[in-house]
Amino acid sequence: MVSAPHEAMHRIFQEFPDLISQLSDVLGLALPPLVSAAPLTVDLTETEPLERRVDTLLRIVTEDGGPFLLVVEAQGKKDPGKTASWPYYVTYLNNKYRLPVLLLVICQDHATATWAARPITIGLPGWPTVTTRPLVAGPHNMPVITNVAEARKDLPLATLAAITHADNPDVDAILKTMSVALRDTPEAIAGPVVEFIAQGLGNRPAAQQWRNLVAVDLSFYTSPLSEEIRDEGRAQRGAEDVLRVLGARGIEISDWTRDKVTACTDPELLSQWLVRAAVADTGDEIFTEELSGDRHDAVPVPVASHWLDSARPANSEGA
Repeated sequence: MVSAPHEAMHRIFQEFPDLISQLSDVLGLALPPLVSAAPLTVDLTETEPLERRVDTLLRIVTEDGGPFLLVVEAQGKKDPGKTASWPYYVTYLNNKYRLPVLLLVICQDHATATWAARPITIGLPGWPTVTTRPLVAGPHNMPVITNVAEARKDLPLATLAAITHADNPDVDAILKTMSVALRDTPEAIAGPVVEFIAQGLGNRPAAQQWRNLVAVDLSFYTSPLSEEIRDEGRAQRGAEDVLRVLGARGIEISDWTRDKVTACTDPELLSQWLVRAAVADTGDEIFTEELSGDRHDAVPVPVASHWLDSARPANSEGA
């Protein structure tokens, strides 16, 4: 299964094709400024039933040179199969498009980067017929950017650097730098950056820190991640309100009830439980579709607000 970090490490080139030119200084590649970049099909399958796909494939045109093909592969771990597939990608694409091919591999750990950078030779020991030399970007050569001005100067490069340094001990400082750098950035650029970093961090502990930074520093952006965080916040507050009302009424809350309430992510359902919490005799009763007719009809919705206000701690106003 393709992981989120895998997608972030190569899809960023689809969103910001100029990144390959901006990587020149980092990777020691003399590449003129880009004139254009066009995505090509990543499907390298031939007529026989054997499917081959690269992660990202772009046709790059620079100011001072002819076009070339950029293959971007995101590599999360060592894969012996790449010693066969990478040379195939290069030779197949060169034969199909009659253009030079650059293979760029993005890694997030030193061991994988060292492995990926080794030349792949095909032929006899003393006479290699084909040699494939991947260009590798990873924690061994990508800058650690903790300066806000530096991050703002080149956000695509800073984003890729943050992704490749996902396991860096200083990742907290890197992410904080990115969140501050994005505060005054147009949403059209900041939105993809927020999502790429979230994808690139995967399930690492730093992913939660990034979510917290997005929720606080970048709360004004509308992106899938920011909306998800806001929904989670609303659900968390809704669950807390349900439990506060039950507690304020002196109703015992079982572990099962508490777990079910806190696990709920549906704000509308939590709102229903909140109303029932104001009239239920037991905690488990809030999950019942129909409460007792007399009690349910006699107590209007505002009673839930009354119980909520009395149940809130004094310092929670506006939280």
